[in-house]
Amino acid sequence: MLSEKLINHCKTKGWWFDDASEDYRQALLGLGLPMDSDFVRFFLHAEDGPTFLSRHVEMYQVGWFLVNSSYLGSIKAAHEMGLPEAYLPLDGFHSEHGFFYNRDTGEVLELEAGPLLVDFLAGKVKPQWPDFNAFLEWYFELD
Repeated sequence: MLSEKLINHCKTKGWWFDDASEDYRQALLGLGLPMDSDFVRFFLHAEDGPTFLSRHVEMYQVGWFLVNSSYLGSIKAAHEMGLPEAYLPLDGFHSEHGFFYNRDTGEVLELEAGPLLVDFLAGKVKPQWPDFNAFLEWYFELD
């Protein structure tokens, strides 16, 4: 469940909208995501344009990217580099570094190309955040 701390942060920034975008809802449904997940709830109600910026990293507003860009191509690229089908990119993997959401477990993984990616694919590295809310609180520096 998204924390009140996170929701209040988004409201303070003017990013939280009580009414969900129907276009985003349909696009997220197309990914096979549970509509009651933190991931879907966040991207249905929080928006600061096509991306959020924190910790010097842009994170996609996934609903926006699904409707207005080639986000499905980003998913395909992530899977072509070896990530399991459950992983969805949260950013553009610029400088061969990025964040990925596991739609099956809700965990979030931070990866870099090279040894860290190899270790993850070998099962030696686990996702750093146990759920999407924990990742968002870290990302927005609320922890």
